[in-house]
Amino acid sequence: MPHSLFARTALTLALAFIVFQAAAFWVVYRTLIVPVAERSANDLAGLIVLSAQTWVELPPQTRAAFERELAKRHGLRLTTVDVGATASAPPFTFRTQIESALNQRLGEAVALRGVPGSAAAWLDIPLGGHDLRVGFFPDRYAVQTPLAAVAVVALGTFLSLLTALLLVRRITVPLARAAQAAGQVGAGELPEALPETGPAELAELARCFNKMAAEVRELLDNRTTLLAGISHDLRTPMTRLQLNLEMLRDDARPADTARANSNQARIDRAVNDLVEMNRLIGGYLELARTTRAEPRARFDLAALLHEVAAEAGLPWSSAAPCEIEAGRLALRQIVANLIENAQRYGGGTPVELALECAEQSARVIVRDSGAGIPEDQLEKVFRPFYRLEASRSQQTGGTGLGLALVRQLAETNGWKVGLANRASGGLEAVLELRRR
Repeated sequence: MPHSLFARTALTLALAFIVFQAAAFWVVYRTLIVPVAERSANDLAGLIVLSAQTWVELPPQTRAAFERELAKRHGLRLTTVDVGATASAPPFTFRTQIESALNQRLGEAVALRGVPGSAAAWLDIPLGGHDLRVGFFPDRYAVQTPLAAVAVVALGTFLSLLTALLLVRRITVPLARAAQAAGQVGAGELPEALPETGPAELAELARCFNKMAAEVRELLDNRTTLLAGISHDLRTPMTRLQLNLEMLRDDARPADTARANSNQARIDRAVNDLVEMNRLIGGYLELARTTRAEPRARFDLAALLHEVAAEAGLPWSSAAPCEIEAGRLALRQIVANLIENAQRYGGGTPVELALECAEQSARVIVRDSGAGIPEDQLEKVFRPFYRLEASRSQQTGGTGLGLALVRQLAETNGWKVGLANRASGGLEAVLELRRR
């Protein structure tokens, strides 16, 4: 079955009209063509029998004139001469009806025969001690198919189907545009405004969608601006606080060694908390910046993976060149996050980086041999702030934004990313993207 609404509707309408056309033809055939054909066949059979009986009753000297008149007016050939009709008569329309009518008139089975090279049909009628042979041309008596009526019905069906398809297209095209624009909004883009024309319902839908798209874009921009402002307003006093703590570390040295060590430990914890707060704010800002797709550029994906692997301390032999058109920074960040995630949660097992480059697409795969993830949580880990380890300790896990950032960056740029447990143990992260 086709997937689009227009294709499915067109197929449904076409099937409905084909069924209607077949039903209409059957009705016309059974109620018009067949009765007319049977009446015509019965008239022909009556003319043949009557002509033969008249010929027998006529004086011999007038039979020749009767035969000529019969041939001229009705196209019938009546003779006692053997015409050589030994083969079966050529097939023609409604032959069955004509033979049935002759059988009823003559009271015996009649077989129509033909002469090779001739279109005439002949039959033998033994009557009054004579073996009469009657011939006629089936084309003269055949019932012609009412082509005009069939053409009118076919034309009406075609015009009705065409009109229905045009009406359906007027509905489905705006819906397809709205679906495409909705996808752009979901990717963080502001699509071109939908034309607010057409039927009142579609025009109102376009107006509401345009308003919603503008509000969503404004909301995303406001979120980014808000987070950027919070970052700026918080980081300045946090930097001053960290500086004061470092100065306090040098100045606050009481004579009591135990007390001094306690003060130093408290200062260290406060400094670590400030560092962690800075890291959290940075993660929030990164997540907020992923609402816009990065401009695409052409580069070698294999070379980029080589750089990312080297920075992560991951041994990786360069693959064959794989030219793609994509957002370089977004792709670099996704791969780096996946490698870091595998190194952090892979239980110290070796991390593999692989590249599969096809004609139309490319796949970047990061594998580890750790404990993996429960099947029911493979999608949940992509949620912001979701962590498998519930203690929220920074020693046992991150902020829960790494994979959320990966998923949002991928969706914004039109890529796919997913996780799957390996049969041999461990986790496999796959990033799929089109090459152009």
